[in-house]
Amino acid sequence: MSDPVIYVEIVAARGSSPREVGTAMQVGATHVAGTIGGGALEHRAIAEARALLDAGGDGRVLTLPLGPALGQCCGGSVSLLFTRDRREIDTSPPVVHPVTEDRGPPRPLWLWGAGHVGRAVVRACPPAAHAITWVDDAADRFPSCVPDRVDVVVARNMARLAASAPQDAQHLIFTYSHEIDLALCAALLDRGAAGIGLIGSDTKWRRFRNRLEALGLDPRAITCPIGDKSLGKHPDAIARGVVARLASEREVSA
Repeated sequence: MSDPVIYVEIVAARGSSPREVGTAMQVGATHVAGTIGGGALEHRAIAEARALLDAGGDGRVLTLPLGPALGQCCGGSVSLLFTRDRREIDTSPPVVHPVTEDRGPPRPLWLWGAGHVGRAVVRACPPAAHAITWVDDAADRFPSCVPDRVDVVVARNMARLAASAPQDAQHLIFTYSHEIDLALCAALLDRGAAGIGLIGSDTKWRRFRNRLEALGLDPRAITCPIGDKSLGKHPDAIARGVVARLASEREVSA
């Protein structure tokens, strides 16, 4: 008999939300399959699902305003259905066709956050194009198998590390916390970088831009949102857009 699981499905969304209505993931006592996105939203959903598993519950609907409830600033809200009834989940990422590049040495690329989007970017990046440093604040956020070409760094204070990061590196920010994202943006703007990309909605970016300007920083060096909206919100779709943009920038500067 298989272990019991809870399916978490986005059944309603208002304003900015990390994934579309109908997106679902499966949560067991020790595993998660699929993703509903959102970093802090997903952490909360997993905790709620496991509490239901422990209590033997089922059929709960939880509506979360993304800002007040989760410390996010996307400005939307989502309703999540927690059920034992089977839901379709997307566990196999779409095929990624990375751009093959052989012009010059690998360029430094720092990835901040080892969640679904970070993992997708690592999968999509052409090995010859980038020397990747992958940073998060906990070792267990990283997958068990990381390519040899990727340097993994566990930093309890990521913003402090960013303050001494290489100034010739490209940086992509997609941690589980908007506060960490903001602190990284501020540290990298103050430090200087070849490029800074930030995952987020238009609402998140407006609020970040205002807060960065209030700190006396110029946010125009940051690209937000990253990726290509026309490709969708799936982590691998975001990664494809990001890698295409990095390739185009590399082509222009070659």
